[in-house]
Formats: sequence, C-alpha cells, structure tokens
Amino acid sequence: MLDLSMLTALHAKHREAAALPVADFALGAHRFDFAKQAYLMGVVNLSGDSWYRESVALTAEAAVRRGRVLHEQGAAIIDVGAESSLAHAAKVDGAAQSGALVPVVRELAAAGLCVSVETYHPDVTTACLKAGAKVLNLTGTTNCAEIFREVADFDAGVIICFVQGDNVREVGDLDLGRDPVAALYEFFARQIEAATNAGVSRIWIDPGLGFYYRNLQDSGARIRHQMQVFLNSFRLRGLGWPVCQALPHAFECFEEEVRVAEPFFAVLALLGQASLLRTHEVAKVRGVWRALELVREAGDVIAS
Repeated sequence: MLDLSMLTALHAKHREAAALPVADFALGAHRFDFAKQAYLMGVVNLSGDSWYRESVALTAEAAVRRGRVLHEQGAAIIDVGAESSLAHAAKVDGAAQSGALVPVVRELAAAGLCVSVETYHPDVTTACLKAGAKVLNLTGTTNCAEIFREVADFDAGVIICFVQGDNVREVGDLDLGRDPVAALYEFFARQIEAATNAGVSRIWIDPGLGFYYRNLQDSGARIRHQMQVFLNSFRLRGLGWPVCQALPHAFECFEEEVRVAEPFFAVLALLGQASLLRTHEVAKVRGVWRALELVREAGDVIAS
C-alpha cells in the first residue's frame, strides 16, 4: 500500500541520496537546469507496430507535424524511433531505420527543436547525429564504445537505458534481486565510466521501465516493479547524472482511460526525483507536473 508513511520512511532511510545534486548541461542552444525543474520528452513513433496509436506517424510529414505539436505542448526534447520495442513487432534493420529517421530528424532539427533518436544500431546513430540529432536514446548494450565515441564526436548527449540483454528486442527474464537499485547502480556506473572515458559529457540514465521482459508480462507484477523503481530512483543520484523515466501506460488497469495512465505514473516518477519524463501524453503530463509544482509552492509558503 502506497501511503505517506511509506514515502516518509523511504526518504528518511536514504535522505543523503535525495539531497545530492546532478549535473546540469546544455545541448547547443538548449539548456537543462535540473536543480530548478524536470523536463518532458515527447514521443514520435515511425513504426506501425507501436502500441500507443496516438504517437504513431506513418509518413515523414506526419512525424514532423507531431514533433512540432509536442514541442508546442511543452516537450523540451522530441524522441523519434523507427522500431517498436514490443516483443511481437517486426525488426527493422539499420538501413531502414536511417531511411525513416533522417528526414524527420533533419527537418525538426532545422526548426530549432532538440531531437533525440531511439536506437541501438551504430550506423543509425551516426546517420541521425549527422542529420542534427542532439541526443541518442541508447536501447542496447553492445557496440557501446563505438557508439559513445560517436556521441562525443558530435558533442551530443546520451540516454543510457538499463537493458538486461544485448538490446531491447533481445531480453528474457528480468532479475534485479531484492533491491533493484543495487543492480541498476552497478550497471549505470559501468556504462557511465565507458561513456565519460569516450568523451561524453551529457548523460541521462534510464531504468528501462518501458521494456518487455518475459517475467513481467503479468500486469500486477510489472506495475509493482515499476512503482518500486519510480519511487527509489532518487537513490541513483549518487552517480551524478539526471534520471530519465519512460512513463508506462498499464492498459490492463486503466482500460478505456488508458490515456491518463502516463500522468499517474508521472506523479510517482517526480516523487522519485526524475529529471526527464518520456511520454506520449505531453499535454496531460505537463498539467500534472504543473499541479505538483503549485502544491510544492503552496507548501513552501505554509512552511515559511
């Protein structure tokens, strides 16, 4: 049962971690000050296999249009992907991904938007960075040395996703032990060292809650895992970098109200001190985020 006493006990147990700062940085003209606020990342899916239908754009024109709308709704970063992470989705090779992504990235970047590309292919990474992407949303664990060097060479940033497998499409059962933060911390420490040694100086870490492990197909088990990770993510602040959280949708629980799922999970992510929220529902999540800001401001007034 999630209640105030649980949150109070969690904070008291890890009070020092909650107070640790994380790095601020800029990507070109886009400045991120995580000590002052969290930011939103809007999603554009170029794969027809993607489950979240509102995010799917089947032409470059539609993708650019959605990216512009998400930006106007408040997204600081637009994340574009060409392959669904669903287990049954078709695999898309690097050439096909680049062919779909590059025109969209080029036009959004030319319009002044901060663009992220989700991939685990080194060749797709290079093509999209050349086209103007400022962030790589890295969803794999192989070829990382090569990929990190490319990110550094283009003076870009990287979202390092936790993946227990070679990439998001090749995962089995998830095993994080009794305390998931310990395993996450160890994984990210290794990846951060590799990235910084390659010259990367702008990093987010993502616990990988949007991925499809076999033993989390039961909605109850998956949601319990996601809630635990959301609320404990502030304990990763010791790594020195901001946390990005991909907000899930939990259709089995929300059913016809599924579009309010991500705003619900946004509350948990913000309680866990996430700095970047990846969402298909930018406008709705921004509304929740602003409401929480007003509650915090009111609390500060009362306390003073």
